[in-house]
Amino acid sequence: MDAVETVIAQIQGLSGSDDDISHLSAVLIQADETLQSQSQRLGPFLEQLDPSKHCLGYLYVLEAYTSSQIPKERANDIIRTIVRYINSCSADQIRLAPEKFVSVCKRLKDQVMLLQVPIQGIAPMRTAIRKLQPSTEYLTALHPEFLLLCLLAKCYKAGLSVLEEDIFEADQPKDFFLYCYYGGMINIGHKRFHKALEFLHNAVTAPMSVLNFIALEAYKKYILVSLIHNGQVPSFPKYTSSVAQRNLKSYTQPYIDLANSYSTGKISEIESCLETNMEKFKSDNNLGLVKQVLSSLYKRNIQRLTQTYLTLSLQDIANTVQLQNSKQAEMHVLQMIQDGEIFATINQKDGMVSFHEDPEQYKTSEMIEHIDASIQRIMALSKKLSAIDENISCDPTYLAKAGRERQRFDIDDFDSVPQKFM
Repeated sequence: MDAVETVIAQIQGLSGSDDDISHLSAVLIQADETLQSQSQRLGPFLEQLDPSKHCLGYLYVLEAYTSSQIPKERANDIIRTIVRYINSCSADQIRLAPEKFVSVCKRLKDQVMLLQVPIQGIAPMRTAIRKLQPSTEYLTALHPEFLLLCLLAKCYKAGLSVLEEDIFEADQPKDFFLYCYYGGMINIGHKRFHKALEFLHNAVTAPMSVLNFIALEAYKKYILVSLIHNGQVPSFPKYTSSVAQRNLKSYTQPYIDLANSYSTGKISEIESCLETNMEKFKSDNNLGLVKQVLSSLYKRNIQRLTQTYLTLSLQDIANTVQLQNSKQAEMHVLQMIQDGEIFATINQKDGMVSFHEDPEQYKTSEMIEHIDASIQRIMALSKKLSAIDENISCDPTYLAKAGRERQRFDIDDFDSVPQKFM
C-alpha cells in the first residue's frame, strides 16, 4: 500500500466520531505534502470517498487534486465535483481547514470564468459562504469572489442578498476592500446609488498604511456616483487615513477636473472635460458612469428650475439646460417624474410644464413602518457597537498599548485642592 492509499484508508477509518475527526485532522496536516506531490493521480481516489461521510478528508484530497493545471476540457467535471462537495459538506468540518475550503472554492470561480459561465458559480459560492461563516456578521475570503461572479454574470440582485447584511468582523484587509469595491459596483448596477456610496466610502476611508490600489479605484467611482446622486463630492471625513487624504486626489486628477466642471452647472464645461479625458475614462472602465454624470447635470439643472418657476414651456427648459430641442426636454422631464425626482405635469397641447410640491405627507402606515424599521436597525447597530467597544476596552493587548502611550502623571498633578484648605 503506497502513501496515498494509506491516507485514503485513514480517511475512511477516521471519519466517524468527533474524536476520530480531530485525530484525522492531525493526520491530514502531516499528509498534505504527500497529497500535493501526487496531485495528478488523485482523481480515482476521490471516487472512493463520499463528500458527506468523509468531508474533511475529501477536502484535503480535492484541494490537492485541483492544485495542478486543469485542462479546459476537464473544467466541467471539476466544476461538478466541487459543486457536489460544497452542497454536501459539513460546516463544522470545513472550519477545521478553512484555508483549504477557500482554495477549492476559488478554483471553482477560476473554472467557471475559464468557461465564461460565471452564473454557474453564484449559487454554490453563496452556499459556501453560509457554511464557512460563523455568523452573518463575519466577512469571509469568499465574499469578494461571490460578488465578482455576480458582477460578471450581471446578476446584481443575487449579490444584494449578501450585501444587505451588516459586517463587523473580517480576517484580511484585502477582503474588506474588495467586498466594499464590488459591493459598490453591484449597487451601481442596480441603480442604488445611495447604497453604492456607502460601500465606496468605506473602501476609501478604511485604515491603510500605504496607498491601496483598490481604494484608488473605489475613489474614482465614489466621485462619479457622488456627482450623480448628490451633485457634489464631499470632502474626506476626519477619520480617513492620512495616506488617503494625501494621495488619492493626486492620482485621480481627471475625476477631480470633472467634479470641478460639474460644479459650474454648465454642460459645455463638462463636455469639454469629457473630451479631454475620454481615453482615461475608457481605460478605467468608467465611461458609462461618466455619461450618467453628464445626464445627471441635465436633471439637476431642471430640478433647479422647479425652485424658481411654477410653469415653464418645454422649449424654455431645453434652452435653459442646453438640450437640443423641446422633445429631449420632454423625455428628461417624463423620466424624472417617473423616477420621483420632480413632481410635475405636462400639458401636451401647449407644451407647458407645471411644477408641483412634494405630495408625500409622511403620515401613511407604510412610511411609519419604514421609519420604525430604520430606528430598530439603528438601535441594534448601537447595541452591537457598544458590545464591541466593551470588548476592546477589556482586551489585554489594547490595555497594555494604551497604558504605554498614556501620559504619566505624578500624584500631585491630580490634586487640585489648594494647600491652605488642607
